[in-house]
Amino acid sequence: MARAVPTQRRITLSVVAWVIALLIFFPILWTILTSFKTEAEAVADPPLFLNFAWTLENYAVVQERSDYLRYLWNSIAIAGGSTLLGLIIAVPAAWSMAFVPGKRTKDILLWMLSTKMLPAVGVLYPIRLILINLGLLDTKFALIFILTLINLPIIVWMLYTYFREIPGEILEAARMDGATLWSEIAHVLTPMAVPGIASTVLLNIILAWNEAFWTLTLTTVDAAPLTAFIASYSSPEGLFYAKLSAASTMAIAPILIMGWFSQKQLVRGLTFGAVK
Repeated sequence: MARAVPTQRRITLSVVAWVIALLIFFPILWTILTSFKTEAEAVADPPLFLNFAWTLENYAVVQERSDYLRYLWNSIAIAGGSTLLGLIIAVPAAWSMAFVPGKRTKDILLWMLSTKMLPAVGVLYPIRLILINLGLLDTKFALIFILTLINLPIIVWMLYTYFREIPGEILEAARMDGATLWSEIAHVLTPMAVPGIASTVLLNIILAWNEAFWTLTLTTVDAAPLTAFIASYSSPEGLFYAKLSAASTMAIAPILIMGWFSQKQLVRGLTFGAVK
């Protein structure tokens, strides 16, 4: 009887976890299924789950109408560029706050995090004017810079948390052996924090990939990423749900695949230092 309670508890927790996971995944599943329907079937009442005529017509139309690969490349360049630039800035910042803290370190961290509470639309007009005057509107460089600034507080906070779990004595020993500041960060700190850095990179890529507000307001054609690719299927004539679902599936497929293949690394990084 003593063993029955833990077993029953594990079964209950597993069922609850599966139910929550299915509820979270259902909108993605429904989008994928709708992408294989005709427009009439996509708005059928009652909704059709599996009993419909599967078709690839929507994907063919999307490919003919839009240059998917150009949007994909823009998303890769913007997400990858903002992540790389964010790491270059955040690693030294998190190192200094974790190992050389000052009296106002916690205040600085809270202030950085508080900037995430600022409504984006409140600074849209001045940022747009600046980019127009600099000739950077609708450029990948502008979006990389903007998304770096937006996600930088989260990157610094995550890296700061991971770095705090690394014993400072290891870095002191490296200094005693003659390690320079760069060697300390590059050859001692970074290898030890690989799981945390990897999860930070993955999270930042996801945030940059899914960013819609700035990408839709600061791009038109040249630097438009996959979020703009999806939005292009909303027209004055109405929403074409099947084609919109096909475009959405094509836009989320790369990031979903990356998430599936890197989920172990992501979980390992998010739990880095949780168990002593």
